[in-house]
Amino acid sequence: MPALLGRYATPFITGLFIVSLISGIALFFHVGPRGFHGMHEWLSMVLIIPFALHIWKNWRPLTNYFKRAPMAIALVLSLLVSLPFFIPTATPTRGGPPPFAFSHQILTNSAQALAPLLGTTGEDVAARLRAAGVELADTDQSIAEAIAQSGANEMQAIGALLKPAS
Repeated sequence: MPALLGRYATPFITGLFIVSLISGIALFFHVGPRGFHGMHEWLSMVLIIPFALHIWKNWRPLTNYFKRAPMAIALVLSLLVSLPFFIPTATPTRGGPPPFAFSHQILTNSAQALAPLLGTTGEDVAARLRAAGVELADTDQSIAEAIAQSGANEMQAIGALLKPAS
């Protein structure tokens, strides 16, 4: 390994870890500038390079850790504390980017409730949805429920809501 890379691996790990630490804490507590999210993700990816160089530079001493219990314990515990994040929650949620989450929330309303926001009537909203293959039992039925029952495409239904019925 070139001496220059070996000399800078650990300092870059330290610097990028501090950036990741600060941005990660800010993201956890939902404080700080919006740029923290992208910065945290991208610079954490960049951190892989000096980390790999550090492992390469210190391979022989690192292998000694694997001969003792603390490394095995730390790795097993790290895996165990990560597992709960993969367990499905009891209540399904529609997440994703805020615009998608917002549209999912809007669709929980009825055609009658949504109509004033679109500057029309509940009957017109129902007609727009019918044009997209969504059948409403009545104008008080949840639009999301009607979309699911009709087996229609949600994005097409949203598109139909934004243009007059033909």
